[in-house]
Amino acid sequence: MQRHIVVLTGAGISAESGLSTFRDNGGLWEQHSVYDVATPEAFARNQELVLRFYNERRRQLAKAQPNRAHKLLGELEKHHRVTIVTQNVDDLHERGGSSNVIHLHGELTKARSSVNPELIYNIGYRDIKPGEKCEYGEQLRPHIVWFGEEVPMLEKAADIVRTADDLLIVGTSLQVYPAAGLVHEVERDVPITVIDPGETAGVSRARVIRKGAGEGVAEWAAKFLAR
Repeated sequence: MQRHIVVLTGAGISAESGLSTFRDNGGLWEQHSVYDVATPEAFARNQELVLRFYNERRRQLAKAQPNRAHKLLGELEKHHRVTIVTQNVDDLHERGGSSNVIHLHGELTKARSSVNPELIYNIGYRDIKPGEKCEYGEQLRPHIVWFGEEVPMLEKAADIVRTADDLLIVGTSLQVYPAAGLVHEVERDVPITVIDPGETAGVSRARVIRKGAGEGVAEWAAKFLAR
């Protein structure tokens, strides 16, 4: 029988593809405070700044490539059932070969209505322009879960974690809630592995591989890819 491997990923896995993270820069994301570009209040206050910020992130993403960790997790699907639950808003997991990806915090390659969060548009890597409106006549916004907003995919992700036969955590310090709470949904006898070169919190019984994402996933995945 195929094992169900659930993988929780954070910014550390995308950092190896050159995408920067705000938590590694003193609360700044590309020199912007998250409160200026990642809250509903920021969008209401300065739509042009917020749109420009995410347009730049989208252009950066278009040039980035999936790294060794992304590709290994994609390869894993040939041998096991794999579900990726990511805090990342990039599409590097999909481009690395993963077909079952849940994005907790939204997706850069999509836009949505600013009045109806269920009205979502695939935009790829193009800009969202000021004045570009949804079907309700309101400005389009990035399909990103900002600080202070609910995480709509959280309950689905929790249900999936409860069905895991193995739980792998890559590139996250487990300090961002509510996503960090997912680790507590796993069944008590399920093996947990954390791959992160820095300090992690919240999983006392986990096996820890203190390496970067690519090297760590390669070490962890060897036994699964050999089956």
